[in-house]
Amino acid sequence: MATAPTSSSSGAAPGLGLYLTQQVMLLTQDGRLLLGVLQGFDNMGSVILSNTIERIFNAVDEGEEGGGVEEVELGLYVLRGDAICLIGDIDPAKDASIDWKTLNVDGIPDVRHN
Repeated sequence: MATAPTSSSSGAAPGLGLYLTQQVMLLTQDGRLLLGVLQGFDNMGSVILSNTIERIFNAVDEGEEGGGVEEVELGLYVLRGDAICLIGDIDPAKDASIDWKTLNVDGIPDVRHN
C-alpha cells in the first residue's frame, strides 16, 4: 500500500495521493457511505481508512418517529478497490454544521450492475 503520491499514471495512485491523511467520503458499490481518514492505497484502488464512520440513511413516512442518519463507528477499515464507486474529500467544518440526526432521506441504492 502506498503512503505518498506517485508519478505513475497507472491505477488510482496519482489521484488518491492528493487525499492522503485527509478526511474523505467514500461510496461503495452496494450503497454504503463511509467517512474516514485516508491512510493508504494501492494501484488497484484499494484503500485503508482510519477513524471510519458509516452513515446509514433512514427514511420514515411523515408523522412517524425515527428517521435521520445513524452513524456507526468502524475504526480502521480496509476496502478493495473493486467495491468502491467514488472517493472525494469533504469539508469537515461544513460536515460538522449539518444536524445529521434530523435528516429524513432515503438510503443510497446499490450501484453494482450484474
